[in-house]
Amino acid sequence: MMKTIINTRLPEFSLPAYVNGELKTVTDKDVKGKWAIFFFYPADFTFVCPTELVDMAEHYDKFRQLGAEVYSVSTDTQFTHKAWHDASESIRKIQFPMLADKTGYLSESFGVLNPEDFLAYRGTFIVNPEGVVKVAEINDNGIGRNADETVRKLEAAQFVAEHGDQVCPARWRPGEKTLTPGIELVGKI
Repeated sequence: MMKTIINTRLPEFSLPAYVNGELKTVTDKDVKGKWAIFFFYPADFTFVCPTELVDMAEHYDKFRQLGAEVYSVSTDTQFTHKAWHDASESIRKIQFPMLADKTGYLSESFGVLNPEDFLAYRGTFIVNPEGVVKVAEINDNGIGRNADETVRKLEAAQFVAEHGDQVCPARWRPGEKTLTPGIELVGKI
């Protein structure tokens, strides 16, 4: 039986990362205290991955305005991330940390590690400042994601966290009508 990752806690971790020309270490302690997006992808120097990472890079300022940090994660090394960054004009746009999950620990913890090829599936997770997973999306590797939708989900998660008595309907955007769950709504929507 499959278990959900929603409302589970971020695992303890310490991973090397490539960030803006530097090699650093990122830990779970660095993540807590702000919203975080973990963006798992199969591998550097591939096909769909750069299109997704560029899309996230082009939305990075928006994520930062919303108080969130983006962490891209693959099972490549931090040195491979640097080489890809140096070799690709597209990947040079990335300013967020590129985590090197060489042991697969974080990928496995989030339920996206494919044991057959030791690559991560395309997983997107939004984690609140307390370190609790609030959004989880996992795609097969041939299906690319959309950063606009990740922004929308982050905005909805933040709204619900602030207004616990209200929920966001499908396609909700900030400023639009929300719902207050109750018996009076049953059968009326």
